[in-house]
Amino acid sequence: MAIQLFMPTFHTEECISEIKECLDKGWTGLGYKTVLFEEKWKEFSSMPYAHFLNSATVGLHLAIKIFKSENNWNEEDEVISTPITFVSTNHAIGYEGLKVVFADVDEYLCIDPVDIKKKITERTKAILYVGLGGNTGRYKEIVEICKEHKLKLILDASHMVGTRLDGEIVGRDADAVIYSFQAVKNLPTADSGMLCFMEEKYDALARQYSWLGINKDTYSRANDDSTYKWKYDVNYLGYKYHGNSIMASIGMVQLKYIEQDNAYRRQIARWYDDGFSKYAHKIKVIPTANGCESSRHLYIISVENRDGLLKHLNDNDIYPGVHYRDNTEYPMYSYAKGSCPNAHRLSNSVLSLPLHLRLTRSEIETVIKAVIQYISR
Repeated sequence: MAIQLFMPTFHTEECISEIKECLDKGWTGLGYKTVLFEEKWKEFSSMPYAHFLNSATVGLHLAIKIFKSENNWNEEDEVISTPITFVSTNHAIGYEGLKVVFADVDEYLCIDPVDIKKKITERTKAILYVGLGGNTGRYKEIVEICKEHKLKLILDASHMVGTRLDGEIVGRDADAVIYSFQAVKNLPTADSGMLCFMEEKYDALARQYSWLGINKDTYSRANDDSTYKWKYDVNYLGYKYHGNSIMASIGMVQLKYIEQDNAYRRQIARWYDDGFSKYAHKIKVIPTANGCESSRHLYIISVENRDGLLKHLNDNDIYPGVHYRDNTEYPMYSYAKGSCPNAHRLSNSVLSLPLHLRLTRSEIETVIKAVIQYISR
C-alpha cells in the first residue's frame, strides 16, 4: 500500500452526529454552530476574539484589508514576508495593492529577523510571519522588531494549530492570527479557517466584511399598519467569506482530539529523528526552535539531489511533498528574485516526509529505510 504525505483522520461518527443536529434543526449556514465553535476556539487558544471563515486565505486577506483601511496604508506600502510559504500568504498582501518585500529564511525555514531588519523602510507597515510546519522559529525576536518599529504583526498560523512556545499557545503578542482547518491540516474540515484579532474593533469589522459588508446590528424597525419591516445597513463592499455550521460541526469534534493527535505527530517525528540520527552528515533535519512544542504539521529534511530522492521514494510507493517552492520564482514575484539566497537554496533541497495519524511505526521504518538506501549510494 502506498505511503502518502497526508491522509486526514476524522472522528466520523461524532462528526456525523454534530452535522445531523444542524440538518435536524434546519440550520446549516452562518450562526448556531459557527458561534459555538468560535467560543470553543477562544477557550482553547486564549485568543480574545475568533471569527470562523471559509478558509485561512480569506482570513489573511481580511487582516491585511482591515489594517490597511483602518491605519491609512497606501498603495505600494510594504509588508515583509517569507518566500517559503504557500502562495496564499503573499497573495493576500497583493490583493490590497501592497508590495510584498521578501526577507530570507533561517535554519528553521522561518523568516529571519536579521534579514528583516535590512528590509525595513519608511514604507514598511507590517510583518507577516509564517510558522512553517508548526515551528515557531525566532518568533520572539520578530515581536520585538515590530514593537521597535511600530509595525503590525500578522501571524500565519496555518500549520500551528496546537503549537506552544514556552508552554503557551502562540499569538497573543501578534495583532492578528490566522489558522487553517483545510482538508489536510492538523485540525481538518473540508475547508475553513479562523481569524483572531486582538482588538474588538477589528473583529467587528471582519464580521461585516465577511458577510457582504452587512451590519446586521444596525437594523431599524418601522410600524406601518401593524406590519413590521426590518432593514439592515450595508456599510462596506464586502465578501462572502464567512464559515458555515456544517464545517464548524466538524471543527468542534476535531478540536476535542487535537492534543492527542499532535502528541502522536510528535512521536512520529521522534521516530524519524532516531532513524536519521547516524546520517546527519547527509540528511539535515530542519530543527525545531528552542521552547517550541510544535504541532508537527510537517517533518522536513534537506538533502543533496532532492529530486533524485523524490523519484526514488515514488518508485517505492512513498509519496512525500515539497514545502515550498521559493515564491520569488513565480512570475508575479520575480521582481524579488535573488533577494533571498538561503530560501532559494533550501527550496531546491527540502522534502517533507509522510506524517499523518494513520501511519504506523512499521511504515515510518519503511520510509526511513528508503531514504537511507538512496543517500547511502
